[in-house]
Amino acid sequence: MRTIDWKEESNSVVLVDQTLLPKEYRVIECKTLSSLCEAIQSLRVRGAPALGAAGGFGIALAAFLSSAKDIESIMKDLKVAGKALKSTRPTAVNLAWGVDRVLKAVNDAYDVGGVRSTALQEALDIAEEDVATNKLIGKHGAKLLKDGDTVLTHCNAGRMACVDWGTALGVVRSAVEAGKEIKVIACETRPLNQGSRITTWELMQDKIPVTLITDSMAGWVMRQGLVDKVLVGADRITQDAVFNKIGTYTHSVLAREHEIPFYVAAPISTFDFEGWEGSVKIEMRDPKELRFFGTEQLAPEGVEVYNPAFDATPMENVAALITERGVFYPPFLLDEVLV
Repeated sequence: MRTIDWKEESNSVVLVDQTLLPKEYRVIECKTLSSLCEAIQSLRVRGAPALGAAGGFGIALAAFLSSAKDIESIMKDLKVAGKALKSTRPTAVNLAWGVDRVLKAVNDAYDVGGVRSTALQEALDIAEEDVATNKLIGKHGAKLLKDGDTVLTHCNAGRMACVDWGTALGVVRSAVEAGKEIKVIACETRPLNQGSRITTWELMQDKIPVTLITDSMAGWVMRQGLVDKVLVGADRITQDAVFNKIGTYTHSVLAREHEIPFYVAAPISTFDFEGWEGSVKIEMRDPKELRFFGTEQLAPEGVEVYNPAFDATPMENVAALITERGVFYPPFLLDEVLV
C-alpha cells in the first residue's frame, strides 16, 4: 500500500508505522485526530511530502469527526484541528501546506456535507499529486546521475517519506528504471536511524545495491573516492538555506571540500518563498532519543542533551535543486521556480 492513505469504509487515515521498520511492517489506522497527531509527532509517519498528505487527510478526518450541524461550527472545528496538526512538527513546511490547502478548499462549500466531501477530495488530490510530482522529480534528477555512479544519501527521502516513489530515492529509482547501474551509500542518520532502518530497507526491497555506514564515516568514504554524488531530500527550502535532517549540513561541507556535487530533491510545496534561515523554528526532539536507543540506555539520564531534528545547509553548498518543474542551478532565484 501507499505510505499514507484514506480508508473509506471507516472514514479514517491509514499509514505504515515507520517506527517499527525494518523489523516489522505494520499498517495502523488513525480514527481520531489525536491518534493522527501522535503518529506525526512520534514519526510513525514522517518525511515532508508524506506530512503534506497527513495534514490534508487530518483536516478531512476532523471534518468527518465533527458533530457540527452548521457550516460555521464545522469550519471552527477544522481551524482548531489545523492548529493542532501544525503544532506537531513546526519545521517541515509541507504539513502546514497540506492543512492550509484543504482549509482553503472547503471555503467554497455550502453545507456540512459539502465541507466533508470537499475536504476529502482535496486530501486525496494532494496524495495523488504527490506520486505524480515525485515521478517528475525522478525523471529530471535521473539525468544528473551517470551509469555506474555511487550516491550517498542521508536520512530517508524515499517512498516512506512520501505517498509513494520518493524524492531523493525517487531520483535513484528513476535512474535505475532508465537502465543505469546505481549504488547507494546510506548514512545511518542518528539518533533515530531513518537511514539504517528505512532507507536500506526500501532499497533492498527494490534490489538496488546499498551499503550502510555510520554518519561519521561520510568524510572518509568521500576522501577514498567512493562517492560520486550526494543526494538528499528537504523539509523546507528558504531563500538562503535548505532545512533537512540534522547532519545534512555536515555532508554538504564534506561534499564541497571533496568537489562532489551536492543535490537536493524536493517538491515545490517544500519551498518557503518568504522565509530565511533565521525565520525558521528548528524542532527540538526529546532528550531520550540520545540517552536511549529503544529501551537500551546509552548515556546517564541526567546528562544535558541538545537534540535538534534539522539543520540548515546554505545555498552556496548546493549544486542543484531538483524539482517537478526541472533542475535549478546557482545562483538560486526562488522566484524562477514559480515560473
